[in-house]
Amino acid sequence: MEIGILKLGLFVVVTGGLLVISRRGLRVPGSHGFYRFFAWEAILALVLVNSGAWFSDPLSAFQIVSWIFLMVSLFLLSQGLSLILRVGKPDVRRDDETLLTFEKTSVLITAGLYRYVRHPLYSSLLFLAWGAFLKHPVWHSGCLVVVATMCLIATAKADEAECIRYFGPPYHEYMSRTKMFIPYLF
Repeated sequence: MEIGILKLGLFVVVTGGLLVISRRGLRVPGSHGFYRFFAWEAILALVLVNSGAWFSDPLSAFQIVSWIFLMVSLFLLSQGLSLILRVGKPDVRRDDETLLTFEKTSVLITAGLYRYVRHPLYSSLLFLAWGAFLKHPVWHSGCLVVVATMCLIATAKADEAECIRYFGPPYHEYMSRTKMFIPYLF
């Protein structure tokens, strides 16, 4: 019982932080920040629901694949963020109140990971969600990972609409030669 209360408390505290980070996007339904908040919430719930199984039966196939997905998630996050900050040249003057400061890129990034996928950071969240799901793949975790996946797809589609408005035809051309989340697949 105490573990359940601790998890609930942690969920509430982290949700409070996510609300602060997402406040501008949540005011604009349809923005990528709006959908991203719900993806974050589903992933948070998934991590907390499955937290008891993270280190159980470490050599099972599900655990091994889960750890691979989680390592891929970290790689995508670190490389994607690095490219945004170095190549994307975030500019606080970019006029879009729903974007976080580091998201206000002024240059279309098509190098590194972005040569293969349009959304390495959302791809990172996708691998995180599926890695957390595989820690204890049961029906209620399955529901959460499906919700997270659908929210990430909606996030990416909204982000693409925002990028088309900002970058114009070059972004359309970029979309035609890259995948959304997984190189050569999806």
